[in-house]
Amino acid sequence: MRNSGTGPGPITPDGSPVDFYSALRPYGEPAIVAQVTPPGGTVLELGAGVGRVTHPLVEQGFEVVAVDESAEMLARVRGARTVLGQVQDLCLDRRFDTVMLASQMVNTVDDALRRGFLATCARHVKPGGAVLLQWMPAEAHDRWHVGQGRQDGDVTITLTAVEEVSPGIFHATMSYTYGGDKVWSSRSRPGASPTRSCRLSWPPRAWRSTVS
Repeated sequence: MRNSGTGPGPITPDGSPVDFYSALRPYGEPAIVAQVTPPGGTVLELGAGVGRVTHPLVEQGFEVVAVDESAEMLARVRGARTVLGQVQDLCLDRRFDTVMLASQMVNTVDDALRRGFLATCARHVKPGGAVLLQWMPAEAHDRWHVGQGRQDGDVTITLTAVEEVSPGIFHATMSYTYGGDKVWSSRSRPGASPTRSCRLSWPPRAWRSTVS
């Protein structure tokens, strides 16, 4: 089963509405990257999307390589080198001060894919560098309920359906509204997409850092 999405503008294969993600702001990720990356250092952003985090990193003087499987997403990235491809297959001939892996690990249940994601991180981080992984405690799922969401400026994000399909594995449908008139929906089926699985922009993200 594949993830799916509906709404105005382009929708990526994993169900992500490109116009909606272009309206989102960073949630503190650039500051976290800056804590573990030397000034002017190099950052490999895996699953960069439209550049929501890429752009503030570039503005802070970091050299960023943005990787994504969606050409529509990468077309909106500015100021960084872009690479179109799947994370688990990536093999660049260089290493980075920091490698950033966002929703892939959280939203992918296939162990082989998860190992592939981590292998990509290991191939590309410098000795002594940092790998940033998005993380969510298992008990966070216990607080999920239909109607839950948040407001971020002109953006409203609402959980409209959630189903535990096996212990600890959830299918979820999100509704995204921007400016009161543009509405998108995105249904995630963890493990369905080989690169991002889904880009559920809720709940707020937590990160863990490992040093090579």
